[in-house]
Amino acid sequence: SPQDIFPLGLAPFIRLRRGKQAADTRVVENGIFGLLPRFASEVAYGRKTYNARSETVAVLASFKQAWRAGQRCIGPAECIYEPNWETGRAVRWRIGQAGDVPMGIAGIYATWRHPDGRELSTFAMLTVNADQHPVMRRFHRPAEEKRMVVVLHPDAYAEWLSCAVAAAPKFFR
Repeated sequence: SPQDIFPLGLAPFIRLRRGKQAADTRVVENGIFGLLPRFASEVAYGRKTYNARSETVAVLASFKQAWRAGQRCIGPAECIYEPNWETGRAVRWRIGQAGDVPMGIAGIYATWRHPDGRELSTFAMLTVNADQHPVMRRFHRPAEEKRMVVVLHPDAYAEWLSCAVAAAPKFFR
């Protein structure tokens, strides 16, 4: 049954199997929602890294290693929630695709070593500016930049997961 996922919660994501012989095989993995780079000393760091801005994913210390390694993933979702402030206070809106068709959200992933030695999978969703988007510009506080996740068309899943790093930014347009 569906459940809401919050930063630092466990959630599924889809990635390509590691290794040259299985490079085109997709696997589903559970990971912490909030990408933890190698230098993170605790899981709580993921509260700052569950979204990765498309404009800075390649250069910010938290994300650049995963981005440069082509560690792209897809986060399956039935919907997302965003705060609408049109009434003067935050009202949680459910946003989904027509017909309640599940969506695939573009993301990046990394493996993080916990101080106790365990390796944990972690991931972040990619976002783009939504100031001009007819629907998504209605969310977040009035003075804040409007952002939205990158929802991939199902026909683009394979290419998103496997394309060269230099080609990946085309999905942000």
